[in-house]
Amino acid sequence: MDEAICILGPTASGKSELAEELALALDGEIVSADSMQVYRGLDIGTAKIPPDARRVPLHCVDIVDPDEEYSAALYQRDARAAIDDIQARGKLAILCGGTGLYISAALDDVDFVAGSNRENEARKHYTELLDEIGPVGLHDLLEKRDPDSAALIHPNNVRRTIRALELLEEGEHYSEHTQSLKEADEVIPCVRIGLAVDTDILNARIDERVDRMERAGLVYEVQSLIEAGLREAITAKQAIGYKEIMAYLDGTCTKDEAFEQVKRSTRRYAKRQRTWFRNDPRIGWIDVDQGIDTASIEQAKGMVQGHSGS
Repeated sequence: MDEAICILGPTASGKSELAEELALALDGEIVSADSMQVYRGLDIGTAKIPPDARRVPLHCVDIVDPDEEYSAALYQRDARAAIDDIQARGKLAILCGGTGLYISAALDDVDFVAGSNRENEARKHYTELLDEIGPVGLHDLLEKRDPDSAALIHPNNVRRTIRALELLEEGEHYSEHTQSLKEADEVIPCVRIGLAVDTDILNARIDERVDRMERAGLVYEVQSLIEAGLREAITAKQAIGYKEIMAYLDGTCTKDEAFEQVKRSTRRYAKRQRTWFRNDPRIGWIDVDQGIDTASIEQAKGMVQGHSGS
């Protein structure tokens, strides 16, 4: 089979578990499509599977340090190289993750042009405004002017908020740009399998996952990153779970408050993920309210085999 598989969906839906089961059953290897798991040292807070617990090879994790620049364009290069290598060895490449932009970068005809990085008056204006009103204020401004685009962007993702405001100045919308990614032609033929979970069930799973992160030592992980001189780096990456715990370590909230904020931030992130994947006709959805079980695994295998036989 020359096609790849992509397992996608919101955080805590069971993507990694299903991807591993399919890789074991179909002689595959996994390529992560998670924008935070690329960073070394961001382990517990990104729900990264520890090396000694991985049952199949996992690519595109732990490839850069937190203080290194990384982007969707670089991920495109790395993910496609990994997929080419896996397929060249006669194995099945399984892309797995919830970062919609990274999935599109890997699989679709998306060209990351340098023009989007150019300096301009609008960027200068909003960068200066950021100093006055802060990230949340800037995001509120975007929400008033372009609520559809604001819904796709985390309030602390300053770079993307500014880019969305720049596009408004040019008479364009960030939300329309993201929609065009969903409509781009595939470069790598792929069976896209989405995991659908009832919102209340997913929220409960998110809460349980964050509780496990606390027990696994997330506070210690954040403290270690700070001591390694990576405080500014992990803040700049907008990694959920890190800035909230940093607030606790700074004494601006209690530990319970910090972990409750991690849960809230993760729930909002899951909502943005669902918004990104919504209405993409290429995705076939599996109901995993009951978790990843024999039925869901067999359904996914049937989708793969049915697609390859069509």
